[in-house]
Amino acid sequence: MSEAPASQAPRISRRGLLIGAAAGGGLIAAWMLYPRDYAVPLEPGRGEHGFGAWLKIANNGVVTVAVPQLEMGQGITTLLPQIVAVELGADWRQIAVQPAPPSGAYPNVPLAAEWAELWAPLFAGLADEPQDWPDSLIAERYARSERFGATAWGTSLAAFEQPCREAAASARAMLAMAAAERWGVTWEECTAEDGFIVNGARRASFGELASEAASFDPPDPPPLFPEPVSEQPEAFGAPGAAAFPRLDLPAKVDGTFQFSADIRLPHMVHASIRHGVPGRPFLESFEESRVAGVRSLVGVVESKRWLAAAASDWWGAERALELMRPRFSGPDPVDSARMTEMLSIAIDSEDPHVIETRGEPGELNAPSDYSARYEIAPAVHAALETASATARYRDGKLELWIAAQAPEHARAAAAKAVGLPLSDVVLYPMPAGGSFDARLSHIHAIEAAQIAVALGRPVQLTWPRRQEMLAVPMRPPALIDVTARLAGGGSARVDTLRTRIAVPPTMREFGHRLFDNATPESAIDSAKGEADPLAVAGAMPVYDIPNVAVEHVPVTLPLQTGPMRGRAHGYTCFATECFIDELAARAGSEPLSYRMTMLGSDPLMAVLLRRVAGMAQWDGGRRSAGSRNDGQGLACLKMGGGGAEGEGRIACVAEARPGPGGIEVVRLFAAAEIGRIVNLDIARQQIEGGLVYGLGLALGSSPVMTGGVPESARLADLNLPRLRSTPQIEVAFVPGSAAAFDPGELGVGVVAPAVANAVFAATGTRIRTLPLTRGMTVRNTEVEEPAAEQTPQTEEIEEMPDDAPENAGPGEDTTNEDGSSGADAGIEEGIV
Repeated sequence: MSEAPASQAPRISRRGLLIGAAAGGGLIAAWMLYPRDYAVPLEPGRGEHGFGAWLKIANNGVVTVAVPQLEMGQGITTLLPQIVAVELGADWRQIAVQPAPPSGAYPNVPLAAEWAELWAPLFAGLADEPQDWPDSLIAERYARSERFGATAWGTSLAAFEQPCREAAASARAMLAMAAAERWGVTWEECTAEDGFIVNGARRASFGELASEAASFDPPDPPPLFPEPVSEQPEAFGAPGAAAFPRLDLPAKVDGTFQFSADIRLPHMVHASIRHGVPGRPFLESFEESRVAGVRSLVGVVESKRWLAAAASDWWGAERALELMRPRFSGPDPVDSARMTEMLSIAIDSEDPHVIETRGEPGELNAPSDYSARYEIAPAVHAALETASATARYRDGKLELWIAAQAPEHARAAAAKAVGLPLSDVVLYPMPAGGSFDARLSHIHAIEAAQIAVALGRPVQLTWPRRQEMLAVPMRPPALIDVTARLAGGGSARVDTLRTRIAVPPTMREFGHRLFDNATPESAIDSAKGEADPLAVAGAMPVYDIPNVAVEHVPVTLPLQTGPMRGRAHGYTCFATECFIDELAARAGSEPLSYRMTMLGSDPLMAVLLRRVAGMAQWDGGRRSAGSRNDGQGLACLKMGGGGAEGEGRIACVAEARPGPGGIEVVRLFAAAEIGRIVNLDIARQQIEGGLVYGLGLALGSSPVMTGGVPESARLADLNLPRLRSTPQIEVAFVPGSAAAFDPGELGVGVVAPAVANAVFAATGTRIRTLPLTRGMTVRNTEVEEPAAEQTPQTEEIEEMPDDAPENAGPGEDTTNEDGSSGADAGIEEGIV
C-alpha cells in the first residue's frame, strides 16, 4: 500500500536507514542533504519484528522481505529475497515476500540517473552518472524525495542489491548480538546458518531471537560477506536444478496467485471502457437510449476521452458499450502509409541532431560506398493481461489495487484526477501478467478512480483487448539510413559508418506524460523537434570502425509512442546487424569471420560469437543440403554502459526457412555474458523470454493503422509465437566477474537481425522491414513483393464489439494541456 501520512506512520531513523534504506558510499554526506527520516513501509504484524525498511522476522522464523519493484514475470520477487536470504544466512524455505509501496526508502537511483534528461532536462548532465559524486546525490535526492522506485530497464539489481545486502547483514549482526548476550560471548564469534545463529554446539533460531534482536543497534558499516551472491553457469550439458526456485511459481501454477483483476470487494461492480482511436481521441456522441434493456447495468460514466459502462458483471458493461456505439473525433487520424511518408520526408530533408560520434569529424562527411534503408513499423506490447485496476472511494479516501511500473506517478495522477490530496490515496501494488513497459502508463488508474468516485461504489475496470491496442503507447515507427565508406585499396574493412534515424523523440514524449502528467497531444507537442538520445540508443556499433556518427531526426507523428522491452536497441540493432551482414556479403566474406576481424577492442563479444557458432554448428550461413532451404543468420548486441548497472552482451544464431506462414524459425542459439550471475535459472528464463518476445517483434506485433483504426483487435491477429511454432532454443552463459547485468532486455533486439540474415542465407533476398513479414510474402526460396496492400476503409470512427478481455496492458493519462485533470478540472463526467 502507499506511504502513510507523516503524522500516522512509524518512522525510519538514521539507524533504520543504515539497516538498508540507503545504499553504500557517501551515506553520511547524503544524510545531510535528505529528509531526516522516512515512513516505515514494512510494518510488522502480530508476532513479527521489524528490522528496518527491508525485512521483518516472525517468532516462527519466517523472514519477510520487502520487494519495491513490480513483479511482471521477470522474477524480482525471487531475486531480491535470494540476496537477503544468502546475506542473512536464512533457509530459503522460510523466506516470504511482501510487495512494498512507493517510499523514499526505496529509491531507484540508477533509473533516475538514466532518465535524468526526462525529469530534469536542464540538469541532466549533473545526474546521469549515478556512480560519481556529486551526480549520485542529485539523482538520489530526486528519487528519494519523489518516491521514485519505478521498475524498468533492468535496473532492479543495480538499485537494490546493495541495500538488500546491507539490510540483511545488519539484521544478521543484530541476531548474533541477541544470541551472544544469552551465551556470554562476543557477537563476532557467532555465525548464521540455515536460519539459526550458531556458536559451537549452541544454536538458536532466528524466530526465538527476533524479539530481542530488534532492540539492538546495528553495526556501522554492516558486516557484509566478502562476496555477493553468485551462481556459475554450467560448462556443458543440461541445466541442473535451481538452487533458489522461484517463490511465485507454485501460486501461479495452482491459480492462487492474485493479479489486480482478481480483487473482489463488497458491492463491487465491473466496468469496461471505450477510447478514441489514435488521432481521434475525443468522445463526440453515444446513444444512451439503447442501454435500457441491459438489466445488469449500474451506470455509465463519460469523460472527454472515453466512455465507460459499469454493471454487476463485465459482460453486461461490455454489452452496454456495444449498444451505445460511441463515436470519437479528432484532427489527425493515424494512417500507417502516411506515417511512413512523414518519416521518409523527414529523413531526406531535415537536419539531424548529432547524438554521438567516434573518430575524425571530417571523415564522416566523405562520400559513402554503400547504403541501406531500414523501415521499422510501430509495435504493440501485447501483454497477456490487459489493463486492469480496482478502485474504492469512501469517506474521502481513494484506494487503488493496480499493477504499475511507476506506482507513485500512478497514485499522484489518480489523486489529481479526482481532486484529492496525495495523502488520501492509497495504492496497493499488484503483480502484472506481463508488461514489457506497458505498465509505465497509468491512464487506467485515472479512469478507475474517476469511475469509482462518479458511481460512489467500488469498481473494477478491465480493458478489452482492442482498447489495449488503441490506448497503450506503441513502440515508435522509424526509418534508419546506414551508410558506409570502406578503406581504400580494395579493402573490405569499414572506415566510416553513419547511422541516421528518423523517429519520434519517443522517450522525451514519454517523459512529459510520466513526469508532467501531460495528455498525449500535449506530450507530443512538448517534445517536438527535441533530440532524444534514448530513442536512438544502441546505434553505436560494437565493432572497431574508426569513424562513426549516430544522428537523430526527430519526427512529429500523430501517434503517441513509448518505451518497450528491448528499448531502442530493438530497432537500432536490427539496422546495424543487417547492414554488417550486407557488407560481408558485398565483400564476399563469411559473416562470422567478417565480424571477428572488427572486434579487437571487445574480446568478450568475440568469445560469444565463437561460442554460439559452435553451438549452432555454424557453416557460414549457406543453404543447407537436402530438401529444405534452411539458412543460418548471425547477430550480436551489447547493452549497458558499465558502472553500477554493468554491461551485457549476447550473440545469436537463428536458423530459418520459408514456411507456409511466411518465415519459419526452426532454432535459436544464444550465448550471453552478463557479468556476475545472481540466479542462473532466472537469467536463463529472461534470455529465453527475451528471445521469444523478440521473435514476436520480428514476425508480428505490428497492427496496420487505417484512419486511426488498427486492423488487429486480438492477440491472434498479431502473428505472435505459439507453442507449436516456437523454435528450439539453446542458451549458454559465458562466466563473467563484472557487475551483475539484468538480462531481461538483452535477448529482444538480437533476434530480428539474426532471422533476417538467415532468410537471406536461405533465399538470397534481403528484408529491410520490421516486422520481417510486413508487406512481403515468403514462398519457397524467395521473398516476393505482393500487389498493393488492401486495407479496409471506414467512413466513421466508432467502436464495434470487442473481444473478451484477454487480460493484459495500460494506457495514458487524461490531464488537459493546461494542466487540469479529468476532462476539465476535477471530473467532467456524467452518470447516465
